[in-house]
Amino acid sequence: MKYLLILMCLSVSAFAAEEKVYTEKEFQEKLQKEVAAKFEKIAGGSLVDFSKQLMEKEEKLRVAELQFKKREDELLNSQRDFQAGIKSFQDKQNKFLACLDENERKKQERIQHMVDSIAGMRPKTAADLLSVQEADISIQILGKLDSTKVSKIFNLMDKEISARLQKQYMTMKR
Repeated sequence: MKYLLILMCLSVSAFAAEEKVYTEKEFQEKLQKEVAAKFEKIAGGSLVDFSKQLMEKEEKLRVAELQFKKREDELLNSQRDFQAGIKSFQDKQNKFLACLDENERKKQERIQHMVDSIAGMRPKTAADLLSVQEADISIQILGKLDSTKVSKIFNLMDKEISARLQKQYMTMKR
């Protein structure tokens, strides 16, 4: 409607009798012709060239603005996708860490169960059991037992195994 009013103002006689509907391209062409004709009447050729240049620059700016808007939309979409990827990664990471924590908790429960069992055993039986166990697990179990019981267990173990376990037992973090 805005374009129609501009054209009507530029050429009242051409549009007074009939009202036409133009496409964007047709409107721009018609507008340029009408503006050129009016400026030609008013000021001559130099003003017409100037107005044509202005209209061309305006069109280039409009195209550049559309491209800028399109690029901005693409960047916003990329940013949303990236943020969704980060959120997904963090969710997976949290699940993985929770799984690790759960496994560690279960391992500590099993070790505590072994500590409770070995605490009720005779020292010789405990020494035989801990001698065949993995060294790390044996050290964790021994670390949770009473020191008197630990010394009795070490005395009843094979000397080589006892020496190796005692060395690890002394350097373990408490």
